[in-house]
Amino acid sequence: MAVPKRKTSKARRDSRRSAVSKLPTINFAKCPNCNAFMVPHRVCKTCGQYNGRQVIDMSVDEV
Repeated sequence: MAVPKRKTSKARRDSRRSAVSKLPTINFAKCPNCNAFMVPHRVCKTCGQYNGRQVIDMSVDEV
């Protein structure tokens, strides 16, 4: 059975276990209609368009 040659330090162990290092980074794209930053393959929160067509009516004022 394999045995570790040296003790793993707490910093090395904890950095390996940390969930922060495993989180993916979110890439942003510019909306072709309003040039606002948005998450790719999602409806734009500013203008409500996706793939060149209006999906959400953003002109309605909600109370």
